[in-house]
Amino acid sequence: MRDVVELGGVSDTLRFSKFLIACAALTAEPVNYKKLADATGVSQPTAKTWLHLLEGLGVIYLLAPYANNALKRLAKTPKLYFCDSGLAAYLAGWLTPLTLMNGAASGHFFKNYVVTELVKGYAVARHTAKLSYLREANALEIDLLVEENNCIHPLEIKKSATPDYREVKKFAVLDRAGATHGCGGIVCMAGEVMPLDAQNCLIPCALL
Repeated sequence: MRDVVELGGVSDTLRFSKFLIACAALTAEPVNYKKLADATGVSQPTAKTWLHLLEGLGVIYLLAPYANNALKRLAKTPKLYFCDSGLAAYLAGWLTPLTLMNGAASGHFFKNYVVTELVKGYAVARHTAKLSYLREANALEIDLLVEENNCIHPLEIKKSATPDYREVKKFAVLDRAGATHGCGGIVCMAGEVMPLDAQNCLIPCALL
């Protein structure tokens, strides 16, 4: 709060606290400025300014949508993730590991953990990668695309030890996009790496 006052010029810290809580409610969801503004009692331009202030301070991470001219009607709104999953859970009212694990939002917070761990990993890695997500108008969605050396590695994220293996079939949308894609899989709670097909496997979240 000291940083948003000193660096961001925010004077209404009470409304900003409400804004933080509203952001936590959208963890792993597309940004919705109207929802944020309505929940906080500020204008949508102010909500947008405050969101980018949080991004600049390293509190949140905005995952960009995938863009490709060959695929029509792709989502153009970034997804909101908290760099500290514990902070997001606290703001959203999930105060113990057990209640969070069994709560209705547990899948969203699992995605938050996986995405931000990858973001942190690449921040200190010797090589960089472009991260994005893909969502078509027909609701087909790939949680995370990791692009390295012009090759895309698609990842689904599921809070399950035995996710539906058919999830990897949606990766075929990248063929329609004319994109080169390599190995991918499903990041999940499996105990060990398990091949699903020639290119994809189950990836234990413990490896992140």
